[in-house]
Amino acid sequence: MTDNAGMTRPRVRVAAYVIRHRAVPELLVFDHVGIPEAGTQVPAGGVKSGEGLEDAVLREVAEETGLLTTTVVRQIAVEDKPHPDTGQPRRTGFFYLQAPADTPDAWEHHVHGDGDDAGLTFACRFLSLPLRQPLADDQDAWLGRIDPRWTTDTRYSH
Repeated sequence: MTDNAGMTRPRVRVAAYVIRHRAVPELLVFDHVGIPEAGTQVPAGGVKSGEGLEDAVLREVAEETGLLTTTVVRQIAVEDKPHPDTGQPRRTGFFYLQAPADTPDAWEHHVHGDGDDAGLTFACRFLSLPLRQPLADDQDAWLGRIDPRWTTDTRYSH
């Protein structure tokens, strides 16, 4: 990829579809406690310099949800889409991960460390698939790549 004058390299990010298999498949999501306008999201964030994408997605899941028991199944999509607020270019790798069936149904996680989310509290929970409504920033757009039955039905959400 060439960087011409005025062309900025996209910020490289990862996003995690953490799936727990019970009676029905469930997706791990979270809400920012006290910031409802942020919307329901999946774990996602920037890749550090020199960090592999799989390492980055596992780190983001751990940082944002506290889960250390997830495993990467495979990468399912790469999305080039500008940031919804800043318009800055960004490239997000979406990954399919699995969580153990005995993972709790819901919990609050206080984010530590030095990242953008440090000090925030995330209310984590599992939602059965397919989702009843889209996630923030259409983060659910690629769920159908894992299983076509998991595609979000957007007919009722508008």
